[in-house]
Amino acid sequence: MKKKNFIIFLTRRFFPFLFLFFFIPQGFSQDLISHLRVEGNKIVSEATVVSKIKTRKGIVFNENIINEDVKNLYSTGFFETVEVEKQESPQGVVITFKLKEKAVLKKLTIGGCRFIGKKRIEEAIEIKEGAFVDEYKLKEAVSKIKGLYAKKGFTQANVTYKVDVSQELNEAQVKFSIEEKKVLKVRRVSISGNKSISSRKINKLLKTRKAWLFNRGIFKDSVCSDDLERIKDFYQRQGFSDVSVDKNVSFEKKGVYVTITIDEGRRYYIGEITIEGNVDVPLGALKRAAQLGQGDVFSEQGIYEDSSKIREVYVERGYIFSQVKPLSVFNLETEKVDITYKIVENEVAYVERINIRGNIKTKDKIIRRELRIYPGDRFDGGKIKKSRQRLENLGFFEEIRFGTEPGSKTNWVNLDVETKETKTGYLSFGGGYSSIDEFMGFVEIRQRNFDYKNFSTFTGAGQDLSLMASIGTLTEHYQLSFTNPWIFDQPVSFGFDGYKKGHSREENVGYAYEQDIRGGAVRLGREFNDNLKAGIAYRLERIKISDVSTATQELKDEAGINDLSSVEFNLSFDTRDNVFSPSKGISFLNTLGVTGGFFGGDKDFIKNFTHLSLFFPLINKSVIEGRLRAGFADPFSNTQKVPIYERFFAGGASTIRGYNERKVGPIDSVTEDPIGGEAMFVGNIEYTYPLADFLKLATFFDTGNVWKKNSNFLNGGLKSSVGLGLRVKTPIGPVSVDYGWPLDTEPGEEGKQGRFHFSISRGF
Repeated sequence: MKKKNFIIFLTRRFFPFLFLFFFIPQGFSQDLISHLRVEGNKIVSEATVVSKIKTRKGIVFNENIINEDVKNLYSTGFFETVEVEKQESPQGVVITFKLKEKAVLKKLTIGGCRFIGKKRIEEAIEIKEGAFVDEYKLKEAVSKIKGLYAKKGFTQANVTYKVDVSQELNEAQVKFSIEEKKVLKVRRVSISGNKSISSRKINKLLKTRKAWLFNRGIFKDSVCSDDLERIKDFYQRQGFSDVSVDKNVSFEKKGVYVTITIDEGRRYYIGEITIEGNVDVPLGALKRAAQLGQGDVFSEQGIYEDSSKIREVYVERGYIFSQVKPLSVFNLETEKVDITYKIVENEVAYVERINIRGNIKTKDKIIRRELRIYPGDRFDGGKIKKSRQRLENLGFFEEIRFGTEPGSKTNWVNLDVETKETKTGYLSFGGGYSSIDEFMGFVEIRQRNFDYKNFSTFTGAGQDLSLMASIGTLTEHYQLSFTNPWIFDQPVSFGFDGYKKGHSREENVGYAYEQDIRGGAVRLGREFNDNLKAGIAYRLERIKISDVSTATQELKDEAGINDLSSVEFNLSFDTRDNVFSPSKGISFLNTLGVTGGFFGGDKDFIKNFTHLSLFFPLINKSVIEGRLRAGFADPFSNTQKVPIYERFFAGGASTIRGYNERKVGPIDSVTEDPIGGEAMFVGNIEYTYPLADFLKLATFFDTGNVWKKNSNFLNGGLKSSVGLGLRVKTPIGPVSVDYGWPLDTEPGEEGKQGRFHFSISRGF
């Protein structure tokens, strides 16, 4: 036993050495790289070459590393050939990298270009003198030059290049030769074979059009091919599932003649529509979701869209794992296509966890409090949609995405809320002109996602802080405002305002006096649900009226300084899809203010103002908006009449366009200055059509009037106008330009005269 243990001991101790002796080659030391050499490089330094390779002196020679080094040196674009030589020596292996550098571009010539400048071509091809000549980059340059010419209409332009190399100096001259040829212009587009659809409708689908005064008519084969696909898609949507479209292009001296040939085939119509597999969702709800019905034109795209709408009904009810498969079969008896929607409902999904991602500045709780779906809830598409809408209305994010990922159980999912934040704080300044304020300049500092507790960035808590100053030829306005929409982790808002406002006397804009207002307000509000809000505010103001010396006694009585102490109650109901750019929904606001009386001050009156807007979406993202505004003011106690600065005025850019500012309603009998009234009604209908992302065309009808006493409300008729306008988005805010034509005579005027109204607002 002792002898056996001794043998085991020796085996364990010396086995590794025995392995090295028998299995590692005896010439191991000779495989070490003893010398590393670089030859043939004249311009590229040896240090640069060595930095690109892994082979080093003193390491074991490895064929794979050598092959990788060769690839790396070729990838630099410096060398035409790279060879590696291995030599044995008593000290080890000698590795030599033998290089042949590419020729250096000594001179670049571009010939034949007339319609595109050489400088523009040189910038596009990115080939510079002094660089190594690369064959791949030369071929790439040819493609770029052809692309430049294709954009200009020279689709037949031919580009070649020639390389002359001086072997002695290893320098090259490259010359690009351009044969521009003529611009291929479309002289005629003919359509044949169409029987059911007019050529006029088909021509509207085409981007390949005849050249004329307002269209260059450049022929591009790729665009023409896309035209064929558009025609085919259009026909298939009209029920022609077997349609085929072909083209014939004739190149002649005068230009290009295109003939589009259409083989319509037969038109298919929908027969019976069957829905199978629905258990928990009523059949009526699914049928209402589908747009196509029996007898309608059959199209695969329409059927696909309807199957998506049917599935949306299931997703809205929590069946996010549901499947809807449409099957279409041609019925030989009825010669119509019968449709069957096969539904697999699967299980209802529940939300296990909600993950908030992408918010760097905004706190998680600011996002979570806007969500209308919570962990443990049944998945609800309607609540997801409402949550997205509320997040968009914050204005903190430029992108919001909702997604799901599997939860820990079969029918449970985690809801992912992906956000991409936008800028919420800014310093803006600029100038503008409006019909009321004339020329003005403004500067504003605002943070709409303010956090007074975050001393590092002061952002993230969803509070709104702004400091604004505006000075113009007629007006001045300074204001500090703060609003916290949630206090005590409840949907209760708190805010305050401090301001100073003034307006100079200017009869052309309806001010027959100098006005100076200084005051502030404290506000509280409550959000009862997604649409209904209420609030209360206390306001204290000191108002000075002066420079009314040329007016009648009625206006002179308004001169002086008065303190107003008031409480305002407001109630709002809002179902708009987007508060910044609404396309549908209702916005209702009613404000009731009690000034004086129990609250003190120099004037006693009650004032109520109601504003209702309705939005209806129409074709191509156009919107029609209806607005109704009504106001009533009534003095009480020792106040005999409502002060002029609290009366209602109408006429001009913001109320009834086509009339002078504030000139619709009662006017001074001598000076014909507006004096306002205790009652007002204004109605507007405006249709806006988007011409571009930043530009909309508007047409409108305005009507309304102002009455001196509440008892005269709606007596004596209304003043109306029609007109056109433009809405332009600019970096400093939206710009509105309107031209209104009065349908009635303005008070104090003898005839009718159209007017332009121009205004610029600060964006928010």
